[in-house]
Amino acid sequence: MRKRILTGITTTGTPHIGNYLGAIKPALELVAPDNDSYFFLADYHALIKQTNPTEIEASVKNVALAWLSSGLDPSKSHFYRQSDIPEVHELTWILNCSAAKGLLNRAHAYKAIVAENTQSGSDEDKAVNMGLFSYPVLMAADILIFSATHVPVGPDQAQHMEMARDIAGKFNHAYSNILTLPEAIIQNDISVPGNDGRKMSKSYNNIIPFLSTEKALQKSIAKIITNSLEPGQPKDHAACTLFQLYSFFATDDQIEAMKQAYKEGISWGDVKKDLFNIINNEILPIREKYFELKEQKDFLNDLFSDGAHKVRPQAQELIGKLREAVGISNIV
Repeated sequence: MRKRILTGITTTGTPHIGNYLGAIKPALELVAPDNDSYFFLADYHALIKQTNPTEIEASVKNVALAWLSSGLDPSKSHFYRQSDIPEVHELTWILNCSAAKGLLNRAHAYKAIVAENTQSGSDEDKAVNMGLFSYPVLMAADILIFSATHVPVGPDQAQHMEMARDIAGKFNHAYSNILTLPEAIIQNDISVPGNDGRKMSKSYNNIIPFLSTEKALQKSIAKIITNSLEPGQPKDHAACTLFQLYSFFATDDQIEAMKQAYKEGISWGDVKKDLFNIINNEILPIREKYFELKEQKDFLNDLFSDGAHKVRPQAQELIGKLREAVGISNIV
């Protein structure tokens, strides 16, 4: 059976090195001639936390260009914007009418906020909007609208896949076996350290830029925290942020050589220089492509239009079947 693999791309900010290593590269590696690949920009999901329209627009642009520059080929995959497929939202309502509130109560993100509110003595639903609460239903609609068979997710998103299967199964049981129950492709949770040693995250303000200038990349790497060991003193590679980052980009031989250099007391300045060079060599063509595409007026608008034209008939066909199944159709 031919796989239909669907990947949702979160449109928040501009991707950093952690996003590149943990999400972009692994997802693009799944594209193959014997699979149907779907990539979509989840711009409506961004509304849950982002209320600045300028930021929403900029994020969609930057994230789309980052993926395209990294190798996403719209001629070999289906690439579209969530907001260009209104059938997703019609399906969301249909699924809302099947989804159990008790199921949504167990969503990790919602439970975490409730626990935090309870601990602080606040109303348990403080700062909880319906977008956050029903996020799993919209995610289920994103997946089910194109009958995806497989969805790559990290361990933290595995629950949402289980919920999507539960919601689809309940609908199929009540009406007809129209919805395809997807399977999760659990990807390794790559913990990429930021320049302070913690997991790289915009919320920690410790990111290493992915699509910046060479100067900005070099400056960010120079800020990575190290200990006070002098050149010539042996150093422990196992607990070093510089080495961890280096190992994500280096070959096995380069990694072994760097381990030896640590034993021989390589200076932190030289490690940072080597780290900059190895990262820069990999992302240089990506960066150049990014800035090239960024200057092309209407490039993305045309691409989104083509993407929607390509996939929307599939969504309309499924919605037609669902309407008939639930009794919303032409009167005979």
